[in-house]
Amino acid sequence: MSADAATVERMTGLHWGILATGGIAHAFTSDLRTAGLDVTAVGSRRIESARAFAAQYDIAHAYGSYEELVADPEVDIVYIATPHPGHIANALLALEHGKHVLVEKPFTLNASEAAQIRDKASEKGLLAMEAMWTRYLPHMVRIREILAAGTLGEIRVVSADHTQKISTDPAHRLNDLALGGGALLDLGIYPISFAVDVLGLPERITALARLSDAGSDAEVATAFVHAGGALSTTVSSSRGAGLNTAQIVGTDARIEIDRVWYTPTSFRVVAPDGDVLEEFTAEVEGRGMQFQAQAAERFVAAGAGSNHVLGIDETVAIMGVLDEVRRQIGVVYPGER
Repeated sequence: MSADAATVERMTGLHWGILATGGIAHAFTSDLRTAGLDVTAVGSRRIESARAFAAQYDIAHAYGSYEELVADPEVDIVYIATPHPGHIANALLALEHGKHVLVEKPFTLNASEAAQIRDKASEKGLLAMEAMWTRYLPHMVRIREILAAGTLGEIRVVSADHTQKISTDPAHRLNDLALGGGALLDLGIYPISFAVDVLGLPERITALARLSDAGSDAEVATAFVHAGGALSTTVSSSRGAGLNTAQIVGTDARIEIDRVWYTPTSFRVVAPDGDVLEEFTAEVEGRGMQFQAQAAERFVAAGAGSNHVLGIDETVAIMGVLDEVRRQIGVVYPGER
């Protein structure tokens, strides 16, 4: 698929329901509206929040519970926008009511929960998809084309970071283990998913971390060995903002992805002698979250197993990688003890 094909208009006309009304739900819904996708309903635990959200985005139905949202017969697919400890219950609820689900990343707290969603979706014949929106952005679509063409030669090294300066308040969501807090699941999942996208699942995993006073991971560094001996390194931090760039190094050329690499951005293909072989710049309206929604509609239209970008089995496997990273750095969530 070409980069231009990544911007195709919606293909199936699904009616979206938005489950929860936090910041990520606003970003997602705004981009869906920009792209002309249909948002039919929103549900919140507080009817006042649902009504305010519906008024802001011109949504026909507002509900004061998640149960009412998923019971709406007009809703075809539900975007799960709650904090990640609630993803499993909310996704299973929607699937039980016959709704496809796009679940905000991280998909769940661990691989066991992710597998439960996968199995329920399979049982119901429905789409369950991780909202790893980076994979659907135009620059990532083009990068996969370049990799498939063999332009870089043998891929030897992949590196990426996701670093942000976030509040050190122990009550902040990213510092609270009860809410799945820590840099790994909120930030580190981006570069780790990127490494898997390029090189496949790791065969060996090494992880180091610096923990906060609350016991959550403030910084995490990983080194993976992939098939054929290729290496990937990732860094995530919630205590300081770094370059937020990425690179893919091959024997014949490299790809340099500019900051902020996991959002709509630019990249270059550079030969070993420094010659620039290709430059790409994404021109995207809004934040860019609409591309994953358009992809979800295409996957629903094409049927089960059609997600070749990030299928549910790969999502479960990546959650398993994160489980192993957490095992090595000593981070356990309360419900897992």
